[in-house]
Amino acid sequence: MGRIAKDGRVPSANLTASPVGLPVRDVLEANSLTGARVLAGEAGLDRVVQRLNVMEVPDILPWVKPHELLLTTGYPLRNNPSELVDLVRELDERGLAALAVKLHRYLDELPAEVLAEADRRGFPIIEVAEAVGFDDILNEVLSALLHRQAAVLARSDEVHRALVSVVLEGGGLNDLAAELTRILGGPVIVTTPDGRVSARAGDQDGLENTGCFDSTGRFRVDDEPTGVRPHEGGFHTTVPVVAGRIDHGRIVAFSDAPLDAADVYSLERAATVAALAVTKQLAIDAVEGKYRADFLRDLLTGRIEDVPTAAAHARSLGWDVERPLVVVVAELDPVTVPTGSVPELRPVQERFATAWQSVVRWRDSKAPVVNFNQEVVVLLGLPSAGSNADAVERAVNELVRQVVGDGGGGRRSFSLGISRPALTPHELPRAYEQARKAVRIGRRLHGDGARASFDRLGVHRLLSLIPDTAELRGFVEEVLGELAADTPENADLRRTLAVLLETNCTVAEAARRLHFHYNTLRYRITKLEKLVGPFTDDAALRLDLALALRVLEIRGL
Repeated sequence: MGRIAKDGRVPSANLTASPVGLPVRDVLEANSLTGARVLAGEAGLDRVVQRLNVMEVPDILPWVKPHELLLTTGYPLRNNPSELVDLVRELDERGLAALAVKLHRYLDELPAEVLAEADRRGFPIIEVAEAVGFDDILNEVLSALLHRQAAVLARSDEVHRALVSVVLEGGGLNDLAAELTRILGGPVIVTTPDGRVSARAGDQDGLENTGCFDSTGRFRVDDEPTGVRPHEGGFHTTVPVVAGRIDHGRIVAFSDAPLDAADVYSLERAATVAALAVTKQLAIDAVEGKYRADFLRDLLTGRIEDVPTAAAHARSLGWDVERPLVVVVAELDPVTVPTGSVPELRPVQERFATAWQSVVRWRDSKAPVVNFNQEVVVLLGLPSAGSNADAVERAVNELVRQVVGDGGGGRRSFSLGISRPALTPHELPRAYEQARKAVRIGRRLHGDGARASFDRLGVHRLLSLIPDTAELRGFVEEVLGELAADTPENADLRRTLAVLLETNCTVAEAARRLHFHYNTLRYRITKLEKLVGPFTDDAALRLDLALALRVLEIRGL
């Protein structure tokens, strides 16, 4: 269960950080408030005071602000004390911290219903000693508030300098997270914009039980807005990492109790430093990534003649290309990307490549993963010696599941192609072309989000080599005749024809698959032969019909 506040209330689903100020209970310790009594609303003594105001007019509401301690002699309400019930309600709804009243001058006592309303709302009403001047309270409490705010700023500045020093000394996000853990005392993670954990520090045990992560270990960015929020057994505070209007991710700090204003402010300063570290790392990665991508592109396109030397160079980059591999090509599906969002996301293709690199790294650290501008290419080691197509597809599907996660975070649909195994580096160019062809054909057959293996393309590989779609359409119309028309009845008849061809015109088997009565299927066969010819007796015609039905599966015809 979530934690319960001191007043017995369950914290709201989305809390903001405590503002910089003093709790009402600390304000009451001021010398000028010696002898003050809490008349009602004691449950709200942890409300934070940031400023003070004096009530001199009946219509004070337009002038009050949140987190104020409102002082009054009761003079504006001396003629109608019953209005105090409405006043308490309005002050509480406007976020005031407390109401301090000097009695026995214009009001001898507060009505019981006023005190009951204050107790119900946890809104403190304080009786101030008659001999105390408001100017003494104002001077002492405002001085304490200024000292508090100065201390928060000083601590935040100290934290900022410490974090900047980490970056200037060459530290990365893991070092920043470690420094934040030292400062805040709890575990810290840094995530990408879509929630993948890119750095962590502190004791991470039990974080998976907080409900903040999905089944793939990704932080639920879409369900976790910035600010302080409760979770099972504690709290976590999320701040965005933004630089140049680009969203670089989140910093999340976990704690047993809500972070106070000073710590949240420090965390926000840390996000600025983290953005600096991310930007620096992105610049380094861009240079290194281009070099790696250029090398791998040359290897995959057959431009490198000395393949053994290239394989040795790949080892220096941490890659192993001398083992059996399959080439996986993933392409984002074309969509209209909305513009004008604030903050903007990092370039989609760049984030897509980073996602693949992060996921593949955990499964196969020696597998090359590079971004070729319009496609991400992965050279994945076979799951085991002699792996068949099914085993390869299962391994790739698991990677896809982790890349996709549970949706959200700005992730886009993508299509993917898988090559046949390449047993030696010399076979990689052929495998690369197979994977690219699988992507193109898969998208034509199944549309966006297609997953296609070259081994399973069958005759579609040959059909894809025909660039003239008008010629393909003409072939379909010539072979199928009226059956080529796009109507529900024709679609049903084409389905019957396809099953008959798959069963070699075995009527009993086809009827079983289609759940038709034997005589119903015989009637359909007669109808089909009137439309397309005597296919049950003509093997050549059956071949043409099978090809025509395959052509119709290609989208865009």
